[in-house]
Amino acid sequence: MSEQEPVKRVTQRGLWFEEFEDGVLYEHRPGVTVTEADNMLFTKLTMNTQALHLDAHWSAQQPGFGGQRLVNSMYTLSTLVGLSVAQLTQGTLVANLGFSEIAFPAPVFAGDTLYAETLCTGKRESKSRPGEGIVNLRHVARNQDGAVVAVAERSTLVRRAPEAERAGLMSQAPSGEGE
Repeated sequence: MSEQEPVKRVTQRGLWFEEFEDGVLYEHRPGVTVTEADNMLFTKLTMNTQALHLDAHWSAQQPGFGGQRLVNSMYTLSTLVGLSVAQLTQGTLVANLGFSEIAFPAPVFAGDTLYAETLCTGKRESKSRPGEGIVNLRHVARNQDGAVVAVAERSTLVRRAPEAERAGLMSQAPSGEGE
C-alpha cells in the first residue's frame, strides 16, 4: 500500500437538516442485547431504587414478569435514542427540544435485543436560528421478536449543511426540490 494522499475523505456524521426527508423510515443497525449488568449499572447510576429493577428475589415473586427483573424503562429510552445517533444526529444535532410522547407498550428483560427505527415526521427551517432547522422524529424500539417495547416522539434542532456542501446537496435533490 502506498503512502499517497487519499482521493476522497469521508467522515461519519449524522444528517444535515436538508438531508432529512419527511416520511422516510431510518433503520438503525446493529441492535444491542441488554445484559443484567447494563440494567443494574444504569439503575444504580440514576438512583432508581425500584425493586422491580434491583431485587431479583422480590421481582421473582411478582406476577406477570415470569420471575424476571424488568429493565429500567429509562435505559430502554436512552438506548432507543442512542441507537439513532450515528445515522441521524452525530455532529449535526444542536439540541434536543423535547419529547411529546413516550410509551413503553411491552416490557424489556435482560437478554432481549433491541432494534431501533426512526420516522421523520416533519421538518421546518428555524425562524429564530438561520443556520438550523427543526426536525420531528418518531423513534420506535422493537425486541428480537418484533414486539414494540418503546415509542418516543421528539423535536430536535439540527444544523443546516455548510454552504459548500449545501450546494452539492441541492444539485442532487429530486426534481422539484432545491429550486
